[in-house]
Amino acid sequence: MRLDDESESQNVEDRRGGFGGGGFGGPKTIGIGTVIIALAASYFFGIDPSVIMQGASVLQGQQAPQPQQQANRPPANDQLTVFTSKVLGNTERTWEHIFETELNRRYEPPKLVLFSRVTPTACGTGQSAMGPFYCPGDHKVYIDLAFYDELRRRFGAGGDFAQAYVIAHEIGHHVQNLLGVSDKVDAARRRMGEAQANQLSVRMELQADCLAGVWAANAQRANQQLLEPGDIEEGLKAAAAIGDDRLQKQAQGYVVPEAFTHGTSEQRVRWLRQGLTTGDIRKCDTFAARQL
Repeated sequence: MRLDDESESQNVEDRRGGFGGGGFGGPKTIGIGTVIIALAASYFFGIDPSVIMQGASVLQGQQAPQPQQQANRPPANDQLTVFTSKVLGNTERTWEHIFETELNRRYEPPKLVLFSRVTPTACGTGQSAMGPFYCPGDHKVYIDLAFYDELRRRFGAGGDFAQAYVIAHEIGHHVQNLLGVSDKVDAARRRMGEAQANQLSVRMELQADCLAGVWAANAQRANQQLLEPGDIEEGLKAAAAIGDDRLQKQAQGYVVPEAFTHGTSEQRVRWLRQGLTTGDIRKCDTFAARQL
């Protein structure tokens, strides 16, 4: 990706090196940081799965106020942070344009929080081992940048656009939250059994993948120099690497389809490609799709 001409977002909060922890409750988090990712991370990091699962369950508690904390700006010479901030800034400009021109609405950008190991959120205690996630309770995306290294080393999905896809997927969840999709899905899930609720979660995650593709397509239209040869392939490879079937196979040696919450590798690639090729938010209605 060519980001030299891109400006950094001012909505980055750096908590690295500060405190982290505290069991605060809130609505269920959505995004890559879910139980399946937690299980895979426990396998790769050698962490007791019960610890990871406990953190995942905390993220589904009841909302409570967060403590006041210092919102630091990241250091200017941190290249990975600068990259993340520039990608975030591009998502802000792109989604502002889409909301204004296609939805006749005002886009409200989220905060992106950089943290290490653990951090309090409006959705509970966030943990690095759970991967990046979006918290609808505070409209913030949380990421430990060490995940990028894991994406490359453990999942074989390196490259700057693969990293950008991770951010764009979580921003996709923010878009869903702003449009009321998140509330509808959460309400429906509460009326369902576990297997049905998981199927609904899959549709929500695949829509976030499609929205990530919509961002990239529109960003490229606005700046023809943004994407370089091979970038799209990096993103598709990353989507395939974090499919439920592949993660379950790596973590436990077998696949349990009824436990899927994000979709298979094939499904994730298909919906990311859908957004990339159409650039149309209306083409991302995974809830109406007969076949995922």
